[in-house]
Amino acid sequence: MSIIATSVIIPALWIIFHPFNNTYFMVDKLNSFIMLISSIVGIGVSIIMISLPKRISLEEKNIKRFYRFFGIFWLGLTISILANNMGLFWIGLEFATLSTVYMIKVKPTEAAHKEAWKYLIIGAIAIALVLFGIILMYGSAKATLGANAMNFLALSQNTAHINHFLFEMGFFIATTGLFVKMGFFPMNLWLADIERSAIYPVAALFSGILESAIILGFFRFSQIEMHINYSHLIGFVYTYSIFTLFMVSFLIYKAKDFVRLFSLSGIEHMTIITLFWVSGGYFAALLHFAAHALFKPGLFLSSGILEQNGKFNFKGVLKNIKPKYVSLIISALLLGVVSLPPSPMFFSEIFGFKSMIDIAKNSDYFVLMIIGIIFILILLSIIFYKFVDVYQKAMYENENESENDKEKVVYTSEKIMLILFFVSLVALLFGFDYIDTIAKGLK
Repeated sequence: MSIIATSVIIPALWIIFHPFNNTYFMVDKLNSFIMLISSIVGIGVSIIMISLPKRISLEEKNIKRFYRFFGIFWLGLTISILANNMGLFWIGLEFATLSTVYMIKVKPTEAAHKEAWKYLIIGAIAIALVLFGIILMYGSAKATLGANAMNFLALSQNTAHINHFLFEMGFFIATTGLFVKMGFFPMNLWLADIERSAIYPVAALFSGILESAIILGFFRFSQIEMHINYSHLIGFVYTYSIFTLFMVSFLIYKAKDFVRLFSLSGIEHMTIITLFWVSGGYFAALLHFAAHALFKPGLFLSSGILEQNGKFNFKGVLKNIKPKYVSLIISALLLGVVSLPPSPMFFSEIFGFKSMIDIAKNSDYFVLMIIGIIFILILLSIIFYKFVDVYQKAMYENENESENDKEKVVYTSEKIMLILFFVSLVALLFGFDYIDTIAKGLK
């Protein structure tokens, strides 16, 4: 099953060179790029499933259940990513939401069952907000576009002929639903709780694939809103994202285990992506998105190596890992995710903050926006300090002397998974021209 699942890369590569669009689906450079990144994550998850039963006690029926709902999850996300229709985009997300509930329940613990139902309830609220927003956006263009009022391309090409007030109401409600699904305020902790309780491949699917489809929906909706009222878009996204980042930065600082740390860090990066995107830094947003979608699943899937007797404490988790290159790759992922050079995130943040400063210079609220940018940098500094401190504890301190003296077992599938993500991140450093081509096509 794991080997068969790796075949998802074939259609992902095929659609890059075969763009098309119709009433229901489209393939452009943006969603083909997101599909490619998501496929790499899907392959990494499939590979790690080979060694998962050696890490976690799972019955065969639970493993089969995971693959069954992983297939439904992948189908739903493929529909969402390739959708040219707001309704189909929503249907795909709903598929993913329902299938994820059962993947969380694969782990036979009371905590996993509790978090599965929590996810269902919160996910239902989020997806209901998205649906209501889509209905309002559809209603804003129904009189002029008819059935095409559900079409992303038709809406973006006819912004002058739709009801702006109704569309903006729908956009703000739908975007709030998308943000809640990504763990934005006020739901900062629910995603971390779920990823902490589920098997770690589920956390990788959340951060590397599900969030990819959600952020693409935000990209599509915001491209339309930019042509309607750019100042409203900037005000809404900046306020929401900065407030979320403020809350998350202190939650990260207080985090006591690395799974929760990785999860909260994912929310931080999604806020940064939204800020770069609405500031016109498309290149920075896409580079940051791709780096996050590779870094974070790599870290989550390394949890089986780092875990000690069911604990996810920081101290000593990087000690006594053989072969040594495995420890080096995990260290590179841990430090790269906070933009330490030559991480792709280092370059994305340079270009992204330049875009934010450029838009502030052309704004009537220059001082306010510069204060906001400085505030963001301070919050990112707090997060950077936390990750460096965690790295030092992981490398040089001991939680339990006798446990840390034991050599940690690393299975072949885990080595392959880490090499896959590391090579993909290195390739990303050489793919700036391709990402820049996508970004220029969006302007």
